Amino acid sequence: MDPAGQISAEVLPVHLSAVRRHFEISLYFLLLTGVLTLVSTGKLDLVTILVLPAAMLFKGYRWWHSKGPELSNRVGTWLTIAYFIFFPFDLWIISRMLAANAQNPSLYAGLLATIHLMLFATIVRLYSATTTRDYLFLTMMGFSAMLASAILTVDTVFLVFFFIFLGLAVSTFVALEMWRSAQGTVTRPMETGTVAATELHNALAITSVGIAFGSLAVGAIIFLILPRFSGGYMSALNMQSTMITGFSDDVELGEIGEIKKSSMVVMRVTVDGGIAAAQGVHWRGVALTKFDGKRWYNDAHEPTTLTSPAEGGWFRLNSEDIHAPMTGRRIHYTVLLEPIGSTALFFANEAESVRGHFIDDAGRVPFGSRRTYLLQDFTGSIFNPYHSYTRMEYEAKSLVPAPPPAAVREAGSDYPAAIRDTYLQLPTLDSRIPDLAAQITARDNTPYDKARSIEGYLRSHYGYTLDLSGTPQADPLAYFLFQKRAGHCEYFAAAMTVMLRTLDIPSRYINGFQTGEYNDVAGDLVVRASDAHSWVEAYFPGFGWLTFDPTPPSNEPPPGLFARISHYWDWFELQWSEWVINYDFGHQVTAAQNLGRFSRDWTERIRAEFSSIRRRATRQLELWQYRVSRSPAGRTEVFLIFGVFVVGILILRPEVRRRLLLMWRTRVLPARKMTPHLATLQYLEMLRVLAGGGIRKTDAQTPMEFATSLPDGKLAAPVFELTSIYQAARYGGKPADPQHASSLIDRIHAFLHSR
Repeated sequence: MDPAGQISAEVLPVHLSAVRRHFEISLYFLLLTGVLTLVSTGKLDLVTILVLPAAMLFKGYRWWHSKGPELSNRVGTWLTIAYFIFFPFDLWIISRMLAANAQNPSLYAGLLATIHLMLFATIVRLYSATTTRDYLFLTMMGFSAMLASAILTVDTVFLVFFFIFLGLAVSTFVALEMWRSAQGTVTRPMETGTVAATELHNALAITSVGIAFGSLAVGAIIFLILPRFSGGYMSALNMQSTMITGFSDDVELGEIGEIKKSSMVVMRVTVDGGIAAAQGVHWRGVALTKFDGKRWYNDAHEPTTLTSPAEGGWFRLNSEDIHAPMTGRRIHYTVLLEPIGSTALFFANEAESVRGHFIDDAGRVPFGSRRTYLLQDFTGSIFNPYHSYTRMEYEAKSLVPAPPPAAVREAGSDYPAAIRDTYLQLPTLDSRIPDLAAQITARDNTPYDKARSIEGYLRSHYGYTLDLSGTPQADPLAYFLFQKRAGHCEYFAAAMTVMLRTLDIPSRYINGFQTGEYNDVAGDLVVRASDAHSWVEAYFPGFGWLTFDPTPPSNEPPPGLFARISHYWDWFELQWSEWVINYDFGHQVTAAQNLGRFSRDWTERIRAEFSSIRRRATRQLELWQYRVSRSPAGRTEVFLIFGVFVVGILILRPEVRRRLLLMWRTRVLPARKMTPHLATLQYLEMLRVLAGGGIRKTDAQTPMEFATSLPDGKLAAPVFELTSIYQAARYGGKPADPQHASSLIDRIHAFLHSR
C-alpha cells in the first residue's frame, strides 16, 4: 500500500477482479465519450481532432489486452509540468490564432488553451494510471470534457452523447466505489470470465441504465418547472464562434460553388400556407451593382436608418419604386436565421414589413428598446445593424410580383437617370459577349422579351456543374461563355446581368438562397448552404424590379429513405433549439397553456367515451331484461350466469382455491414426489380439518410445538408425523410419499368425526 493509502497495480492479483474490469471498461468508454463529444463540436483544431481519438483508441487496445501502464507516475508528472511551461505559448499564440474570428477572441482563446491542457493531462494520466486516485482523476477529466463541450455547443449531437455519458458515469462510479470498498478484504475477488462475473456486469449495466433514465426524468421535470428569465446576463460569454461563412456582401466568381458543397443549415422558414405558398420563392439577401470583371460589389454608401417601429413592432420598409403596381401574391413567413458571415436579412423578393428580435453581439438590446433599428441600402436590401452570433428569428410580409407579361412588354425603356447611372455600369469586356447578347435577342423588340430570351438561352445551352477546378482565368466570364460552357449559379447570373447591360437594360446581380427543402414533418423550409444561389433582377418602368433566374436545374437524385429520416432529425433539432436551448419564461407559459388545453381535451374525451359506454351498456341491459321476461331460454340464461358467478366467487376465495388444488394433486392427478408447495398445502389442510373439530393452532406456536401440545395420543401421532413430513419437505428437502400424507389427513378427519 502506498503512502496515499491506495493499492498499486503491482500488488494486485494476476487475474483482475470482475469489479475492477467492469470499472476499467466503463471508465474507458466514459473518457472516449467525452473526447468524441469535444471532437463533434467542431471547435477544436485539426491536430487535436486527429491525435486525441487515435491516442484513446490505442490505449483502449492495450487496456483490452490487459497491458500495463506505458508511463511511470514520475514521467507523467514531469510531462504535465512541462506542459504548464508550454501553456502561455498555447494561450497567446496557438489558441489566439484559432480564436481570431470569435466573438470574444481573448475569452475563447483562454477556453481553447484550457481544453488543450485538460486533454493533455487526461492522456498522460491515462497512460500512467496505477492507483484508484489516478482513476478518480480520470473520471473528473471525463466530466470536465463534457462540461467544455456544453460550453462549445448545445446541438442535438451533444444531447445524444450526453445520454450515453450519463449512463456510463453511473456505471463508472458504482464500479469504482465497489472496487474501493473491496480493497483490503480477505475474501477472494471475483475473477473475470466466470458466470458470476457475467451476471455482475449485466446487473451493473441494467442498474446504470435505470438510474440514468430516472435521473433524466427527474432532471426534465426540474428543467420544465424551474423559473427562467432570459435576461442575457451570461450572453457576453457566448462561445459559439463558428458562423456559416461564404455568404458576404460581395461575390467573386467561383465563391458560391464552394459554399454549395456544404449541407449546413442556414435558416428555417415557416410560410403561412406551406409549400404551395412558397413555390418558386427565392430568399433575397443583397443586390450588387458594380462589376470589375471578376467581382460583384457595391460602392461605399450611407444606408438609410429605419427606426420607430409601428404598432405591433413592424418596421415599414421603403420600396425603391413606390409607383410600381402592386400585382402578385402576398406571403407571410417566419425566418429562423443561423449566424452567418453577413448582417443581411433574407426576404422573399422585397419585403413590405418586418419585425423581430434584433440584438447586438452580447444580446443586451432587446426588441422594442430605443436603440432598435434596421439599415436599408440603396438597392432595397435590409441589414441588421448588429452582428449577431446567435440564432435570430424574425417574421416578414412580402409581395411576390407577378405582373401580366403583355403589360410588362408595354413598359418601354424610359428609365430614370438614377437607374441608368447605377445599373448600366460595365467593365472592359470581351467583344464576343455583347455580340452574343445581340445575336440572342435579334428577333426581340421589347426589353422584357430580350430578358426572357437571354434567360432561356443560358438555361438551355449551358450546363450546371460545381467542378470548376483548374488554372484561374484572367476573364472568367468569357471562359464560362465560350470555352467551359458550364458553371454554377454566379456565372449564369453574372453573364445575364452583363449581357442585359450591353443591351441598355438596367439590371443587377442578386445574392441569396433558393427556396430550400420542404420538411413536411416540421412544416417548414430547410435552407442549407448548398442552396446558396445568385440570380438577376431587371428594371421595367412602372413595374420595378422583376426576377430572372438563368441557372439550369442541377441533376440531383430524388430523395430516398435517408431524406425522410433527415426530416425527422431536422424537426427534432428545431424542437431542441426551441424548447431546450431557448427555453425561458415565455416557453413555460406556453407549455403550461398547452398542458392545460391537453388535459381538458382528454378529460372531455374520456367523459364522452364513458357516457357512450354507459349508454350502450344500458341499452344492452334493457334488451337482455326484455329477453328474460319474454322467453324461457332467457330464464335459463339467467340461472347459468348466476351459477358461473357463484363458482367464480368460490374459486377466487383463497381457501376454496387451495382445497381444489390439493384435491387435484392428491386425488385427480396424484403427485409422485413431495414438493415444498404440496407439503404446505397438505399441512394447511390438516389445520383446517383440526379447526373444524375445535382444535386451532395459535400464531405464537411453531408447527412442532403445536403437534406436541395435543393431549390425545391417537390424534397427536398422525399430527406429529404429518408435521415432520411437512418440515422435512419444506426445509430439509427429504423425500416423502404424498399419498401417505393424504392418508394421515384422512385418519385425523376420521378420528375427529368419530369423537
